[in-house]
Amino acid sequence: MSKLLSIVLAAGKGTRMKSTLPKVLHRVGGKSMVQHVLDAAKGAGASRNVVVIGFGADSVADELGSQAEFVVQSEQLGTGHAVMQANELLKDFEGTVMVLCGDTPLLRAELLSKLYAEHSKAKASATVLTAKMPDPTGYGRVIRDASGQVIKIVEHKDATSEELLVNEVNTGIYCFERAALFEALAGLNCNNVQGEYYLTDVISILSEKNAKVWAAEADDYQETFGINSRAQLAEAEKILRKRKNLELMNNGVTIMDVDSTFIDAEVSIGPDTVIMPFTWIEGSTSIGSGCEIGPNTRIQNTMIGDNVTLHFVYAHDCHISDNVTVGPYVHLRPNTKLAQGVKIGNFVEVKNSQIGEGSKIPHLSYIGDTDMGQKVNIGSGTITVNYDGKNKHRTNIEDGAFVGCNTNLVAPVTVGHGAYVAAGSTITKDVPPAALGVARARQNNIEGWVEKRK
Repeated sequence: MSKLLSIVLAAGKGTRMKSTLPKVLHRVGGKSMVQHVLDAAKGAGASRNVVVIGFGADSVADELGSQAEFVVQSEQLGTGHAVMQANELLKDFEGTVMVLCGDTPLLRAELLSKLYAEHSKAKASATVLTAKMPDPTGYGRVIRDASGQVIKIVEHKDATSEELLVNEVNTGIYCFERAALFEALAGLNCNNVQGEYYLTDVISILSEKNAKVWAAEADDYQETFGINSRAQLAEAEKILRKRKNLELMNNGVTIMDVDSTFIDAEVSIGPDTVIMPFTWIEGSTSIGSGCEIGPNTRIQNTMIGDNVTLHFVYAHDCHISDNVTVGPYVHLRPNTKLAQGVKIGNFVEVKNSQIGEGSKIPHLSYIGDTDMGQKVNIGSGTITVNYDGKNKHRTNIEDGAFVGCNTNLVAPVTVGHGAYVAAGSTITKDVPPAALGVARARQNNIEGWVEKRK
């Protein structure tokens, strides 16, 4: 088992977010900030992950579920106080504790792996992840001695004018040996401007005891950004979207306009797929090879095969097989399954239905709660009437059936194999295989009616 575990600090409210939602639950790149951090920790090899919760504790715990263990910081008395809450839980652990902030969604596992590797190589009691910031305002400064060893970290509000000139900052991310960490935490006090127990003071305590305190510098300072406002959240969103788009393009996906394409972190897309502008691809969506997606398309949690075309489509929680064409102006609602070669044309809505191989729904139809076989043709304006005001009922359309324009299929009803339904019919009874179903009034023409009406 790995000798590394993480403590993720996620107890704060985040007042600058102006939100009833805990700060760490705000979403960026399709996932909550704290989920990004947890994923990075697991990717770096953390065998256990402890999350310190406080404001909105139940919401954070519900979001992460069994991915983590939780300790509660009832009063937010600083970062040092937050880590103290894990003392009892970790009393039998021997190894390295990586302390992370739950509001740093740009972190990657590679950076945390580098931090852990340098900490282990140095055989340090503590290692600080630092970054060189173009503008270090607001960050704690990392103060080194002449040999380069870290001697203390000074919070911006407590720094002298000379210390404020330092542009190497503390990212709030550390590796500690567990015993050294909790022994030093026991010696913290809150004699500072904020009246809080700073985790940064642990560095000074360890340094005074001549324990080895090391530093590892991040190659890209942006990875360490903490998010404290909606504006910073938007900046993080841009960085994550750009990162994801570059990853996909490097793997053979064509993105016509990266500035108007929004793809979540967990999405997978095969090579030679083209993504057109103003397209959102979200959640756990998977798209195969050779597809054409967009423009103006939104896809959520949908599995899409190879050589699929989706133009002006909103699809969520669906399954779309190979060689399917959909759009424009189509809504595919949850539990829709389109088999190979299905064609769905303009202004069609499909919900909770299975559409068989090679079937066509060309235009202006609503297909809900339907089991449709292979090579079925649905005429323009066809509606499955699936709701009686109390219960939903299913429609069954068997292989090779042909449904004429402006037809209402009042469920529960079956249109048999190879059957036809005449245009303009309202079908309330089963149509047998190979039969023609007609359900409309006989036409009567009244000669001279217009003149008489005048």
